[in-house]
Amino acid sequence: MELIDHLSNLASRVQKQVTFIQTEEATKNALVLPFLNALGYNVFDPTEVVPEFVADIGTKKGEKVDYAIFRDGKPIILIECKHVGNDLNVNHAGQLFRYFHVTEARIGILTNGITYRLFTDSEQPNKMDERPFMEFNLFSFNDHEVAEIKKLSKADFSIDEMLAAAHDLKYVSAFKTYLDAQFTKPSEEFVRFVAKQIYDGVLTPRMKDQFSALLGRTMQQFLNEKLAAKFKSVLADNGVASTVAVVPTEAPSLPAQTNLSSEREQERSIVTTVEETEGFMIVRAILRKNVAVSRVVMRDVQSYCGILLDDNNRKPICRLHFNGGKKFITLFDGEEAERIDTENLDDLYQYASRIRATVAKYDLKPAE
Repeated sequence: MELIDHLSNLASRVQKQVTFIQTEEATKNALVLPFLNALGYNVFDPTEVVPEFVADIGTKKGEKVDYAIFRDGKPIILIECKHVGNDLNVNHAGQLFRYFHVTEARIGILTNGITYRLFTDSEQPNKMDERPFMEFNLFSFNDHEVAEIKKLSKADFSIDEMLAAAHDLKYVSAFKTYLDAQFTKPSEEFVRFVAKQIYDGVLTPRMKDQFSALLGRTMQQFLNEKLAAKFKSVLADNGVASTVAVVPTEAPSLPAQTNLSSEREQERSIVTTVEETEGFMIVRAILRKNVAVSRVVMRDVQSYCGILLDDNNRKPICRLHFNGGKKFITLFDGEEAERIDTENLDDLYQYASRIRATVAKYDLKPAE
């Protein structure tokens, strides 16, 4: 079984167990040890996975880090665990910082069993960086992230490859954070930089404000168009006709004399957002082991983004209501549709079993 399958199975099981995990010790047993096992380590072999690893540090005697993974009698990875309900921050990594300095391990992991933050010493030798070079979320991962995590596995572990990848991943993560901030609200420096590339005049405060608003809309529109083109290409490769209409974030106004049918006008007003497309991809990922992904189709309308089985309105899998002020999803695994308020796309993974149950319900029915 591939690593991505092990992790998908673990994520599915954890989603059902997480509300029952009340302590840090339970987090280790139910979440962290199965994760290490998925990476190929024998958690029952004390020469390979050492719990409560002790190393005397200066005047501090008997301090422990939760786990140390050994190879050839030397620690290669240190792991500090927190309760699954805890948000992780740099203050939780104190013991990792201290142990990193006095052991030969070059990789430190801080985790709550769902999120895994990976550290190394890319800035100063033998001193763990304050910022992780990678963050892996068990409930939300992609193939690229799994490929990077695989470098930590027993079969593929190579400290040289891991450190080389860590250097790039650290800056890739920083770039993504910066770009995400610019998409949300372009900074003055970013607006000035872009304006300088396309505008020869003096950037007055009035022009700067105009460019700032225009740049934010342009970047969102550009991303929508690129994502839509890729999305349609994937559908075409799978032999599925696209039912998604993507238009610019703010469609230009039409001249008064232009005569469009009401149906055409309605189609133009449908905006398939990046968030809706990502939600659709998450639902496909959840169902990829249950049905052919080509059977899972997105059909966007004005009030919601519908995800259907076999492009059949009688087989709704779920609906994404992301266009209004209050975001929510609709599930169909029960006798009646159920509305569930949501904060972000990751919430879809919490309802993976219900989404699968909905599809199973349709496939058990006689063909219409």
